[in-house]
Amino acid sequence: MAELSKEKLRMLTNTAAEIRMRIINMSADVNASHSGSALSPVDILTALYFEVMRIKPKEPLWAGRDRFILSKGHGGASLYAALALRGFFSEEKLNTFCKDGSVLTTHPVIQNVPGVEATTGSLGHGLSSGLGMALAGAFDKKSYRVFVMLSDGECDEGSVWEAAMYAGFHKVDNLVAIVDYNKIQSFGRTEEVMDLEPFADKWKAFGWEAREIDGHNFKEILGALQAVPFKTCKPSCIIAHTVKGKGVSYMENKLEWHYRSPTGDLRGQALKELEAQKI
Repeated sequence: MAELSKEKLRMLTNTAAEIRMRIINMSADVNASHSGSALSPVDILTALYFEVMRIKPKEPLWAGRDRFILSKGHGGASLYAALALRGFFSEEKLNTFCKDGSVLTTHPVIQNVPGVEATTGSLGHGLSSGLGMALAGAFDKKSYRVFVMLSDGECDEGSVWEAAMYAGFHKVDNLVAIVDYNKIQSFGRTEEVMDLEPFADKWKAFGWEAREIDGHNFKEILGALQAVPFKTCKPSCIIAHTVKGKGVSYMENKLEWHYRSPTGDLRGQALKELEAQKI
């Protein structure tokens, strides 16, 4: 398990709270949906962008950079907030989210925004895109890693498992899949719509090395991310158990926050709760 100093924990915790506060404001300003979906992966994004990935925010196309693909593109607000806070572009641009003429569209679009590596949101395609990038890196003898974040509901898509089968067979060990396993998808709980369990065993059967973690515990998150590849010649899968709407009491584990926006008094309540979580 990774060492985690009090100073680093404070930085990560406070950064995650700031990202979540920006998601709330971005969503409330334009009455956008998917607030709960954007909040659940924030701790993982924070660890990736502020601790783990090899990146140069002022050189977003640096050839040696690690790549990240948000396959669950409907949670794009979380990626935009993380990129802005990391310095890829001005935080002021977040105020244009989902407004006419803005490059910050609901789902991320490549070449529109510095740091966005793929156009996503048509679920089931991100892992295939990441696989292609990882194969290219291996072919060119580059050392970069490719991290792909999927939603749990997205894993109902057959294209996910086609990519998983190919990556396992071809031993693509610079590819890391991270599943935001918040257990709620569009129309219900995953166990009711399409039960994924035994989830880790499925990835292992396709030739991956899989670990399950608490997706809101920075020690566990860093321990997993800093250990990839878990096994040489195997792609890595991190199944992160998360909470939809994490950080906002009235959103947590509630299906309706796949669609609703925290407008009016709900915005103020959310921001107050998130501010109180800083240490």
